[in-house]
Amino acid sequence: MNDWHKSSYSQGHGGNCVEVAEGRTTMVRDTQHRHLGHLDFPAPEWSAFLTTLKADRL
Repeated sequence: MNDWHKSSYSQGHGGNCVEVAEGRTTMVRDTQHRHLGHLDFPAPEWSAFLTTLKADRL
């Protein structure tokens, strides 16, 4: 089972927060609406997304 953690890109003031659980599949959910479920991303696509985000190309 994947462990959820707050994304390092989330604001820590109770605003726009997402949690991420990384593994073979990466799951992303809104901390304020956990009951609505989560989005799944294959690990290679999630890694490519983060690489693009860190390079400020998004």
